[in-house]
Amino acid sequence: MDEIGGIFDFGNLATTGIESVETYRGPDSSLYGADAASGVVQFRTPRGFTNNPILTFNGDLGNFHSARNELDLAGGMNRLDYYAAYSWLQTSNALPMDEYHQGAAVGNFGWQPTANIVLRGTTHYIVSAVGVPNAWNFYGIADDRKQSDQNLYTSGTLEYQMTPDFHNRVEYGATRKREQSMQWYPAGICEPINTCNLSYPAAGNYYGEDVTIRGANGYQVVGQALLNYSTGNGSVYPNRLDLVSNRDQVLYQGDYHFTPHITALAGFHYENERGVEREPAYALNDAVERDNYDYLAEVTGDFKSRLFYTLGGSLEHYSLFGVQTTPRFGVSYYAIKPRHGVFNGTRFSFNFAEGVREPTVADQSGSLYTFLESQTGGATTIAQLHIPQLEAPTSRTWEGGLQQAFLGERLFFHLNLFHNEFGRQIETVGVGLIPQLLPGLTSAQQQQLEAQLNNDGAFSLAINSEDFRAMGIEATVDGGLGRSFHYKAGYTYLDAVVQHSFSSDNQALLGGYEPTLDGIPIGIYSPLVGARPFRRPPNSGFLSVSYAGKQWTVLSTMAFASRSDDSTFLGYADINQGNSLLLPNRDLDFGYANIDFGGSYQWLKHLAIYGQAENLLSDQHIAPIGYPSLPFTFRLGLRISVGRGSAN
Repeated sequence: MDEIGGIFDFGNLATTGIESVETYRGPDSSLYGADAASGVVQFRTPRGFTNNPILTFNGDLGNFHSARNELDLAGGMNRLDYYAAYSWLQTSNALPMDEYHQGAAVGNFGWQPTANIVLRGTTHYIVSAVGVPNAWNFYGIADDRKQSDQNLYTSGTLEYQMTPDFHNRVEYGATRKREQSMQWYPAGICEPINTCNLSYPAAGNYYGEDVTIRGANGYQVVGQALLNYSTGNGSVYPNRLDLVSNRDQVLYQGDYHFTPHITALAGFHYENERGVEREPAYALNDAVERDNYDYLAEVTGDFKSRLFYTLGGSLEHYSLFGVQTTPRFGVSYYAIKPRHGVFNGTRFSFNFAEGVREPTVADQSGSLYTFLESQTGGATTIAQLHIPQLEAPTSRTWEGGLQQAFLGERLFFHLNLFHNEFGRQIETVGVGLIPQLLPGLTSAQQQQLEAQLNNDGAFSLAINSEDFRAMGIEATVDGGLGRSFHYKAGYTYLDAVVQHSFSSDNQALLGGYEPTLDGIPIGIYSPLVGARPFRRPPNSGFLSVSYAGKQWTVLSTMAFASRSDDSTFLGYADINQGNSLLLPNRDLDFGYANIDFGGSYQWLKHLAIYGQAENLLSDQHIAPIGYPSLPFTFRLGLRISVGRGSAN
């Protein structure tokens, strides 16, 4: 479902047609390909289970002019089952120029012609449009931008149980993603006044209001931040950026049970990817096509239902970066098997996996290596700074832990230790720094190059320059009281450290040093060596509590996080094109507590009332610095079901 390069925007995902969500931890490239560098999120689509059709309508209203309607139909007949749904959502959100609209259509149809053959087809089509006001707390002015998306996900599956021990699965999947980003005019205040229509170099630019930017670390700065470049400095208005990401893939997997204790799986996966990045105003039209395939194998088994193991891997060929291998191994051992009693079911586990990720279309077309290679003096910079051609980011995970059951498996305690290594991560080098990579240019030539990059829409270029390790501990408690009450709580401590970064490794070679505030070095676009990766809080936790009765269902979820490192990314963006709007990276983002509460009441057999309240504390610091979070929201609605059926 993701775009080329593993990016997936959950903001455009509709909840319509999603029955459940599962998360698979750790790299899973050996089973799911290059995009599964650190985990996999799986969505399940509902299917019909009743002999007669059931029609369900959900409609709700909320604050910020929010409204949502959903209609779905599900049922079955003989060996056929079907599910179809459509929904529409709209809200104004809390900021100017930030309205959101979304429509979604879903279909899931299955047919079982014989006892050992199942055919299934699933489609999700989602369209959305949203305003993009930019970082409001940095500017105090909403930018005039809009983003539209049209995403189609389709799959067809054939499952064939050839023998009781031999199961086969063939699947075709297609993804069609379209994104349009439109800006009609340069919002902001022209500084110096009445200069934005002049020619370069006399032209000014558009800035935000005079604002105070405060970090969670206690530091603050005051000033106007660059919001939009003027036409005199190379920008064109209106301008539109189109992104296209298409994928067609075929997967075969076969699993064979040699004994009740040993199962082997083998498969083949092929995908054809096409991507386009197009911006007519800047004559940008980059297209890529990739053909990737991989062979996978895995063995799972157990010994006397006490020792369980998994050993697998894949041999992968990618047209962009060649051949990769991604092994995975896991083992778990029951020191004490589950049984009745207060203390029972002690299990130890260990897992190891490696993964890779494809660069995105924007990464490939905006490669720093490719850009420098085309510039006079660029070859010298490439050699001096050891700038590589774009490669695949990698990940490696080691983890081990303990699961302990209590009270006859009514209460579980999990403790897990992990050590992860992330290599060749892609960083972006901002347009303000790129001219300095060509020191042979005069000051005037560097300014002209920056204007040219702005004119081409190349606001940053990509390079594999970041390595970091992440280690820590996770603890969760999962249990319930009776059949109706369930709770789950967890805590994670993360110790993550950057080992290499473009800023730290190359700044001195450029003849300068990182920007500072009160003598504290600052990473503008990426963290410095020895610091924490951006936006990864060292302490985080969650708590969920639910009750499900005959008529009442109640759920409350809480998420907590400590402060984390970040950047304002306002390098070379103050009124003098300097760095006075940067703040120290350490603990720049605020910690937060996000509490949600919801429930439903089955009033009549075919009528239910439901409600949802989010961000009960109206915490404005859940999002990164510069972006105010949506405050307290609520919605209240009705669910009406029509139809009668019995389970198949």
